Amino acid sequence: MTEVTEQQPPKIEFPCENYAIKIIGDNCDNFMEVVMDVVLRHAPEVDPQATKRRDSSNGRFLSVQVHIHAQCIEQLEDINRDLRETGIVRMVL
Repeated sequence: MTEVTEQQPPKIEFPCENYAIKIIGDNCDNFMEVVMDVVLRHAPEVDPQATKRRDSSNGRFLSVQVHIHAQCIEQLEDINRDLRETGIVRMVL
């Protein structure tokens, strides 16, 4: 009989100095401003100039990658929740 094991998510050791967050949402005029406002509220050390922005092939969506100094899981959960509450963010990875 084969034993089935559940795959556990990777463990993150906090603080994590260079934690990447990818944010995907609607390509609208204020997307970057809204996203950076939320991220900076929770991680003020982020340099907005160091973000990576990418448009989808059809131009409908936009993705932004930021790197934060993650302090704890609660900080990551707060960022995720606040980004989703904007109404323009579709996914946070």
